[in-house]
Amino acid sequence: MGADLTSRLLERRLVPVVVIEDAGKATDLARALLSAGLGVIEITFRTVAAESAIRQIAQGCPEMLVGAGTLLDPEQVKRAAGAGAKFGLAPGLDENVVAAAQKEKLSHVPGVATPSEVQKALSLGCPIQKFFPAEQAGGAPYLKALEGPYGHTGVRFIPTGGIHAANATAYLALKSVAALGGSWFVDKRYIEAADWPTITRLTREAIQLTSPPLK
Repeated sequence: MGADLTSRLLERRLVPVVVIEDAGKATDLARALLSAGLGVIEITFRTVAAESAIRQIAQGCPEMLVGAGTLLDPEQVKRAAGAGAKFGLAPGLDENVVAAAQKEKLSHVPGVATPSEVQKALSLGCPIQKFFPAEQAGGAPYLKALEGPYGHTGVRFIPTGGIHAANATAYLALKSVAALGGSWFVDKRYIEAADWPTITRLTREAIQLTSPPLK
């Protein structure tokens, strides 16, 4: 799944970070993203609706690559995989979470913010890593500095945290960036209002920022 995850991320270089309170809206949200041309979604495990939302998307929109975000412990990893998630992400690096994901055959993207964490994640078999919190940790200039010692390893990053339309291109210019994680085009208020046309429009605009895809 690792190679497939990378190829899917590179299609649009964009991962919507979704906080959803009502699982009943999950399928419609996924369809809105698909209609905009985006076939990947991250449902964060920050709400009680997350597990059900992942299950509904996995069953109702099988063409959508659905992942689970904010996985903080092995039990959440197990629940996410059982619900149908194809990949998982975490804000930090936890060996127990990585091991649980490997046991469940769930591609895992741990969070990193320092050279030591990048190196540790690589040693644990995680070639795709979440750079978090991106803006607060130093932004694109900091990530570019990490490319120096680690670029040759093939590590790829998903910067997340403070990413929006105005600063996206600075990250996308970096060879190590596989995709951006962002919520500006799937804002919680649009989901709660079931404003699918706005989400579709904003997603299309976000996709324009990431085109053409990195080869």
